[in-house]
Amino acid sequence: MEPLKPVSPGARIALGAGFFAVFIAAWGVATYGGWVPPLFLASPGKTLLAGWSLLTEFGFLGDIAVTIWRVVGGFLIAAAVAVPLGLLMGAFKPIEAFFEPFLSFARYLPASAFIPLLILWAGVGEAQKLSVIVIGSVFQLVIMVAGVAGATRPDLVEAARTLGSGRLAILRRVVIPAAAPQIAETLRLVLGWAWTYVIVAELIGATSGIGHMIMDSQRLLDTGQMIFGIAVIGIIGLVTDLLFKAVNRRLFPWAVL
Repeated sequence: MEPLKPVSPGARIALGAGFFAVFIAAWGVATYGGWVPPLFLASPGKTLLAGWSLLTEFGFLGDIAVTIWRVVGGFLIAAAVAVPLGLLMGAFKPIEAFFEPFLSFARYLPASAFIPLLILWAGVGEAQKLSVIVIGSVFQLVIMVAGVAGATRPDLVEAARTLGSGRLAILRRVVIPAAAPQIAETLRLVLGWAWTYVIVAELIGATSGIGHMIMDSQRLLDTGQMIFGIAVIGIIGLVTDLLFKAVNRRLFPWAVL
C-alpha cells in the first residue's frame, strides 16, 4: 500500500466484500458460539428466517415502499428549497449575509427535537414525517450548496463579466455549471442523512414503515426482525448511493467524484 495510491475497481470490490465477510463471520462466531444470548443478538441464520417471515407473512415490502416514498418525498422538498437558495447565497454575498446567521443557528437543531411540535401541528400523518426529513436536511444542504457555489473560480466570473455577461447570466452560465458536480455529490451525501431522519420519524406515531416494524419487533423482543430491518435500510442506502455515483459520473464525466 502507498499513501493516496488508488486501487483498481476489482480490488476495491474484493476488499469491500471482504469486510462484509469478516463482519458476518464475527457475528456468527459471537452468536453460534454462545458468546451473546439470542435475546440480545439473533444469529445470521435466525435473522434471515425472520426476514423471510416478514416478507412473506407480514407485508414488509409495503413497509419498505412507504419508507422509500417518505425519504424521496422529504429529500426532494428539501432539495427544491435548498439548492436554489444555496446558489443565490454563494453567488451574491448580501443574500448570504442575510440568511447565513439563521441557517448557521438552525443547522445545529436536532430534527428529532421538533417531533412533539410537529405532531401537535400536523398530527401523526405523512406531513409530520416529511417535515422531520425536510428539517433535518434542508439547513445543512443550503450551507453546503452555498459553500460549493461560493468556491467558483473568480477568474471565470471576471472573464464572463469582461465579455458583457450580467449578474443572472454569470449565475446561469458560470456559477451553476462550475458548481453542479459538487452539488450533485452534496445531494448524494444528504440523501444518506434523510434515511436516518425518516427512521426517527417512524419510531413515533407511525402505523407503517421500516421504523414502525422495528419498534413492533422491539416490543416482541425479536432481535432477528430488528436486525433484518436495519440491514434492509443499509442495503437500500448502499444501492441508492451506487446509483447516485453512477448518474453523477455520467452527467459530469470531467469531474472527479
